[in-house]
Amino acid sequence: MRLDKLIEEKLATSRTEMKRLFAMKQVRIDGIVEQKQNRNVDSQLHHIEVAGEILKTNEVYFLLNKPSKAVTAVKDKQNQTVIDLLASADKEQPLYPVGRLDRTTTGLLLITSNGQLGYEMLLPDKKVLKTYRAIVNEEVTEADQLAFKEGIIFEGGYQCLPADLKILHANKQESVVQVTIQEGKFHQVKKMFLACGKKVTALQRIEMGPLQLDMNLAQGAYRSLTLSELKLLEPYFK
Repeated sequence: MRLDKLIEEKLATSRTEMKRLFAMKQVRIDGIVEQKQNRNVDSQLHHIEVAGEILKTNEVYFLLNKPSKAVTAVKDKQNQTVIDLLASADKEQPLYPVGRLDRTTTGLLLITSNGQLGYEMLLPDKKVLKTYRAIVNEEVTEADQLAFKEGIIFEGGYQCLPADLKILHANKQESVVQVTIQEGKFHQVKKMFLACGKKVTALQRIEMGPLQLDMNLAQGAYRSLTLSELKLLEPYFK
């Protein structure tokens, strides 16, 4: 949660009063005077003290194993959304998926009430890597690996950033591969293989930044992040 919003909410201050607390050096994070009003904080990670009062946040973080056909959206008039998959008790505050997976892609999706965290993780300069496991309809070769490494060029001239392509299994009929990308363009992995003349028949995200898909979660199931997982996200709270 943004620090300025937390202070206004928990201490019922006006905007002017909140700014005065910063000016008077009455805001401390982990014992250090904080001047960045829009800093993202969570009391699970930070000791937040304002004018001698300890403030607590109530953000939630869920790791979902997204199933096929669920859309990555908060609301949709026609399709089931990833938010619809959560129990009503876990939807007592607004929730947002961090990034998006297309309708047929499965796997790791972070859902949180901390919109600021989602914003930070999606900034290009944060370079949050995303890793996918894909099934491709024919043999993936070393030539494809080189093309991914150099940056796939889409029709129209857009060149992707370099990507890492690992071949886990390959024969003439089908290949299983692992792809790590820096960007998050819509249908990017599928379009990258299409540019190589091949088609992805199944796609699953298994990693996003420091988070990994919990293989014990069935598709459509979710759980709260553990404290150790949340701590892995601390660099995005700066």
